[in-house]
Amino acid sequence: MENSTKGISRRKFLATAGGATIMIGGFYLFPGCRQNVGKALDESEPIEKEVTVWVRLMSDGQVIIYTPAAEMGQGSMTSVPLILAEEMDADWSKVKILSSPVEAEIYGVGWYPGGAKNMTTAGSRTIRSYYQLMREAGGQIRRALLQHAAEKWEVDIQELTTQPGMVVHAASDRKMTFGEIADFGNFEKLPDMSEVVLKDRKDFRLIGKVMPRYDIPAKTDGSAIYGMDVQLPGMMYGFINRSPVHGAKPELTNEEEIMNMEGVKSIVKLDHGIGVVASSVEAGLKAKGKMQIKWSKALASSHNSDEDLSAYTPNGAQEENQEGNVESALKTSDKIHEAILTNKYVYHAQMEPLNAVVSVAPDKQSAELWIGSQAPDGAKAVVAETLGIDQKNVKANQLFLGGGFGRRSLSGYAAECAALAKSVDGPVKLIWTREDDVSYGAFRPQVKHFLKAGVDRNGRITAWEHTAVGPGGGLSSGGAGISHYDIPNIRFNRKDIDHGIRTKHWRAVGHGPNKYAVETFIDQLARNYNKDPFLYRREMMQGNERARKVLERAAEMSNWDPNPKDGKAMGMAFADRDAFSCGVAQISLDRASGVIRVHQYWCALDSGVVVQPDNAVAQVEGSVIMGISCALKEQIDFQGGQVAQSNYNQYPLLRMSEAPETIEVDFIDSDEAPDGLGEAGLPAVGGAIASAFAALTGKYLYDMPFTPERVLKVLKT
Repeated sequence: MENSTKGISRRKFLATAGGATIMIGGFYLFPGCRQNVGKALDESEPIEKEVTVWVRLMSDGQVIIYTPAAEMGQGSMTSVPLILAEEMDADWSKVKILSSPVEAEIYGVGWYPGGAKNMTTAGSRTIRSYYQLMREAGGQIRRALLQHAAEKWEVDIQELTTQPGMVVHAASDRKMTFGEIADFGNFEKLPDMSEVVLKDRKDFRLIGKVMPRYDIPAKTDGSAIYGMDVQLPGMMYGFINRSPVHGAKPELTNEEEIMNMEGVKSIVKLDHGIGVVASSVEAGLKAKGKMQIKWSKALASSHNSDEDLSAYTPNGAQEENQEGNVESALKTSDKIHEAILTNKYVYHAQMEPLNAVVSVAPDKQSAELWIGSQAPDGAKAVVAETLGIDQKNVKANQLFLGGGFGRRSLSGYAAECAALAKSVDGPVKLIWTREDDVSYGAFRPQVKHFLKAGVDRNGRITAWEHTAVGPGGGLSSGGAGISHYDIPNIRFNRKDIDHGIRTKHWRAVGHGPNKYAVETFIDQLARNYNKDPFLYRREMMQGNERARKVLERAAEMSNWDPNPKDGKAMGMAFADRDAFSCGVAQISLDRASGVIRVHQYWCALDSGVVVQPDNAVAQVEGSVIMGISCALKEQIDFQGGQVAQSNYNQYPLLRMSEAPETIEVDFIDSDEAPDGLGEAGLPAVGGAIASAFAALTGKYLYDMPFTPERVLKVLKT
């Protein structure tokens, strides 16, 4: 296969690369294009100007905007271009959205000062990372359009304004569409940002308004293309038997038998498994099942999660940071309270198991990748590395993702596919089964939290210490911060445990388990001193008005009442995963079975400017549902280093019938820059449920998830 980007103009590359137009099995596809799914970008259409790497203008008024955001159901593919369209004053009905080429140096952003640019869609960073960049890009284009119109009409630019899709000269009642300007304008050099005036929030036409998402129609009519949907002529199928214990090395003992099986094309030995390429899915799965593999021992071979968790201690923990003097404050406090809480490993459980398609050219010097990835630039890089070629010789096509939650920001599955494709002539689709996805997952780590608080005689916290013990490094301690509370002396410690287990960012990372631990302990302190948990928190938020308003809004929304009524009780928790959020859960408890039911949930947030309100609500609702599922049900166990669960029959998720009857979400109106929203609703859920359980029973849930077995055990104590 020839390198598809070699020897073509930048304009043509932008029109055909990176998922903008993909030929798959004879069909042209526009990932995420609202009104043009399944329709090719017709080269005969009068595309007049490539304005920037982000925008192309057509003489008929159409505006094509490229987006770098991976679309996995969170709506970023729409909201990022919408920000640019707002400042450009584009007519949204004429906007087409295409996935940008996978070129991080052009379309990426640096998460940290001085950090390398990347195109990773994770950590609720997309909107807050691209917000100012997209505003400035749109503002520059708008200024250029005004300049061209002013020159054409020979008027002062200050006399001109814009309306959606056109420039207006009110004095002469003249209008000129963006398409007309595209016909004669020269956009080789855009205005300097010093000449650009960005819109005042009160003048927004798109941001803050309910707008349709581009990806929804294609997903509802079945035309949306995910990685698993890709079909190429002559495509083969790859499957891998991966280490049942992470780190174990494989030795295939019946290679000749496997190679002689019908449909088998090649066997590929990897550090962590044995792969097979076959002519069909059936042949590949049959060969995979027939493999006889000896596995070496590994560090993880001795890991038994329950036993090891019970042995976690804070001895030897390292201080991460401290404010004030905790030791001194503890010595002078009226009383010291302590609590120990735990959370178990959890699996990402994204709807679509991992998959990728790689086609390597016959000369092995170039390749093409089709993938749904949270980090397409990372996937492109590992394909190049695996094949031993330059990244510029790898074309990466970004497709829809069937869920991510952090799992698809790892690129190992792209490297696996490249290794399999290198062994044959022709494209290969790598498929992970659900059992593969569970057994070789990368999990949110189990952690034991040791909390200590010194209080004065009024129950006010004067000293706070939180020690997180577990694997995963910062994954275990991230999110423990409580700067929104007025506590003068705070210390955080961490003790790393290495079991040899794969761990990974999971929606809201460490904020979910850490906020559960923090808020459950704070709730306990409030009740120990006969204080309303809401009022207790509010007393500690006098120094943070934004946080206090969110807390008060949640109490107002829920008609907060700390006293149980009719067999139901309310519980509250606060979190700061990017946006400030406060959740209130109303639960009931079946004391015979130990089943907790969440009936209603209220969530108030301050996330700065909300770009897409309807989608923002959906994001929070989804994260609340995921938080309830995690708090009540989800747990991965290791026995001898192997994952004990294999599929959803052993890893239950919250069912529709178990979801709350209502989830109410409200945002504090704000002029602040946007904060992340994809994870903001989840961290408070566990603490809110535990708080409600305490209100109902007078007992605390110190081990998450709150399975019926654990609940019954607590009730008996």
